[in-house]
Amino acid sequence: GVAVGASLQDRVSRALAPVGTIQDVLPAAGGFRYYSVTPSVDRRTAASYRLRVGGLVERPRTFRMADLARLRPTALTRDFQCVTGWRVADVRWAGVALPDLLDAVGVAPRARAVRFTSFDGVYTESLTLEQARRRDVLVATRMEDGPVTHDHGGPVRLYVAPMYGYKSLKWLDGIELTDEVEPGYWEERGYDIDAWVGRSNGRDDVPT
Repeated sequence: GVAVGASLQDRVSRALAPVGTIQDVLPAAGGFRYYSVTPSVDRRTAASYRLRVGGLVERPRTFRMADLARLRPTALTRDFQCVTGWRVADVRWAGVALPDLLDAVGVAPRARAVRFTSFDGVYTESLTLEQARRRDVLVATRMEDGPVTHDHGGPVRLYVAPMYGYKSLKWLDGIELTDEVEPGYWEERGYDIDAWVGRSNGRDDVPT
């Protein structure tokens, strides 16, 4: 794909530089590059993990791993495309389709968007409710036929198949239904809010 525009590319390069609070862990197995926006992230086990779902919902709820496992399982194999240019083909993902999780709590009529938070305490992301209702958006509990590892954002992370990787928030611990889209961590630093692969951020990558 083509490089992003000059001003945005400068911001991207500064944000991903391995200095300050941005940690860039390279190289990595399977072609992935690991990014974190904090110096360190506490580990959570499957036993200690909790996912809070609230905001404009009818039945706010906190999910344990066992609760997620009881929901309808969804699996898909799709590429992972980073906005900085690298891509990993045919990644196997599994977990709960976000629409099924939203149905479990009941979306209030006023809800128009979904906000996601990370237990790193900094990273946030958002989708419109229409985007969140896609069945290729997962609350992922498995990756490459095993649990999602800590470095990959586990034990539970978001995977937004048709969008650039920064939308696939790592270390997911909160989902909040809101009445409007709230720009996330990377959007506040210059990335597009609607991050469709090949149709945003000045790039022409093949869609995922």
